[in-house]
Amino acid sequence: MIILNGGSSSGKSGIVRCLQAVLPDPWLAFGVDSFVDAMPAKMQASDEGIEIAADGVVSVGADFMALEAAWMEGVAEMARAGARVIIDDVFLGGAASQQRWQKALGDLAVLWVGVKCESEVAAGREVARGDRVPGMAALQADSVHEGVIYDLEVDTTHTESLVCARTIASHVG
Repeated sequence: MIILNGGSSSGKSGIVRCLQAVLPDPWLAFGVDSFVDAMPAKMQASDEGIEIAADGVVSVGADFMALEAAWMEGVAEMARAGARVIIDDVFLGGAASQQRWQKALGDLAVLWVGVKCESEVAAGREVARGDRVPGMAALQADSVHEGVIYDLEVDTTHTESLVCARTIASHVG
């Protein structure tokens, strides 16, 4: 497994697509955005689900956490069954988020990758995307990395996704 962690608009999704292109074997990709999109609409703006405030602050509730735990376990089972998996995530809880993944993954081999991007650059990408609450990228740029231990870090501030993907691919055993 490869787990990419970075703030909103840091370039994770672009790296994932490039990784799928440069890695010699087929890899499945799953992201936190598709997980959130799969939740019932009523959970996408609720205290128990996920809320994104007007200033970009993201908060999650108990129902979100329960579904996330089940999703993590399901992804882990696919990897145990032999699928190669890339995860695109945002560790809102920093080290605690990584610990939840570690619990679900057990003894599976994982390459932990930090995807960093200067907050000003991520904020510019956020505006260009048009599908994010302004301020989210700047708030998450550093906080999602707090206490997280990586095997490898890439910085998309001035480095293209394909170059980052090739760097990551060179560390895949």
